[in-house]
Amino acid sequence: CMPNLIIMAPKDENELRQMLRAALYCGHPVALRYPRGNGLGVPQPTPIPTLPMGKGELLREGGDLLFAALGTMVEPARKLAERLSGEGISCSVVNARFLKPLDADLLCAWAGRTRGVVTFEEGCAPGGFGSAVAELLADRGLPRPLLRCAIADHLVPHGDQKRLLDEEGLGPEPLHARVSAFAKGLD
Repeated sequence: CMPNLIIMAPKDENELRQMLRAALYCGHPVALRYPRGNGLGVPQPTPIPTLPMGKGELLREGGDLLFAALGTMVEPARKLAERLSGEGISCSVVNARFLKPLDADLLCAWAGRTRGVVTFEEGCAPGGFGSAVAELLADRGLPRPLLRCAIADHLVPHGDQKRLLDEEGLGPEPLHARVSAFAKGLD
């Protein structure tokens, strides 16, 4: 709730570099979710490209569902969209990049083209990214069924990242089951 606070979460190591650079020069307080574990191994161009502040990135176009993903959940959302495409479910994928400010224009434009919205975050569901997207859609008068894929309101113990994601319902198989059921419920 801090005024003018920018909250960012990178999808990969290259975007982390861009966000660190942007945080240094943007003139606002910034919270940057530093990802845990190894990066994806993406190329890291030099010089570091400028990150457009408050702007998300459309990674995939689709007409059934909008996947709005934040941080380390962007790659699992992208992979799930590919998998569901083979099952006849077409998903748009947006790398939100920013929890605050949300890229309202991008998210609303793609939510308006789909039958439902799924948010993905490796953070707490209450008051998190999914809640912010729900508020945005309500404020813009875009009623869409919404599935929030996030961590329930409890402390997560330390441990292997893959195992913990599976236990929290954020691994590939639990996500596939939840999102498939959600999509079928929209018919």
